[in-house]
Amino acid sequence: MLVAKYPNWVAIVEHEGGRARFFDGAKDLFKYLFDVPKYGGSGKSAGVVRRWVTEFYGLTRIEARKALFVVGSDVLGPMGNELVPLASREEAEEFLADHKGRRILTFAEVSRDLVEKLDAGRFE
Repeated sequence: MLVAKYPNWVAIVEHEGGRARFFDGAKDLFKYLFDVPKYGGSGKSAGVVRRWVTEFYGLTRIEARKALFVVGSDVLGPMGNELVPLASREEAEEFLADHKGRRILTFAEVSRDLVEKLDAGRFE
């Protein structure tokens, strides 16, 4: 998928040496991070130095580890069910209420199992 078609959803992984990988949403960013060697990297982190997501309300790039993610909402990304990145707890709670979200997660709480469930249309 061409991420340029969906600038409101772009996520980026930056590697040592300046190489960057672009994704059409946070969900695909996590898929990559969970299995970097599968996509051409070596080792678990393969030199990942930064992870960026586009936050929903301001459409600005924020560090993914600082974002909160709402799962199970009525907002779909380019690839369907998505982890919707928000910049603050207040925004995440507002989004959760406005868009029938199920949970707010930190970066560390997003699991491979959850990402697979999102792809299958389930939210736990």
